[in-house]
Amino acid sequence: MTGPASNIFDTLVRHPGLFRKWLPFGGKLLSGKLPPRDRELLILRTGWLSRSAYEWGQHVLIARSVGVTDEEIDRVVEGAAADGWDPFEQTLLRAADELHDDACISEATWAALSERYDQRQLIEVPMLVGHYHMVAFTLNTLGVQREEGVPGLPERS
Repeated sequence: MTGPASNIFDTLVRHPGLFRKWLPFGGKLLSGKLPPRDRELLILRTGWLSRSAYEWGQHVLIARSVGVTDEEIDRVVEGAAADGWDPFEQTLLRAADELHDDACISEATWAALSERYDQRQLIEVPMLVGHYHMVAFTLNTLGVQREEGVPGLPERS
């Protein structure tokens, strides 16, 4: 397989049964109920927190395609406290941080998400972040390399 994200698939297909079940689930999350921009902010923050160069780089490209600017992508590294995020974007980044740190979204963050998201979107947030943690853990452990031209992790600030 060749293409912009071929290395992940070339690696994971070595476990055909698992690959066949994982692929539709991951695809569903990429075309789920969350707005694409919100989804990509959550994935980028998860990729950064998990130190997954592959995940980060692939989702930098996807994030750009859904309107996330390079300045915003750079700001994801700083998290919710960085200047420039609107209150809901801060909530999204905080949700990713809380799931990463505590395996649970706090009541305050959940309440803030609930002001904008319906029940299906709320369920999707921890499923998305959890899925991309699993992907990051797998990619990091298996040493899957980025394709040529795919950006790596930025330097820590």
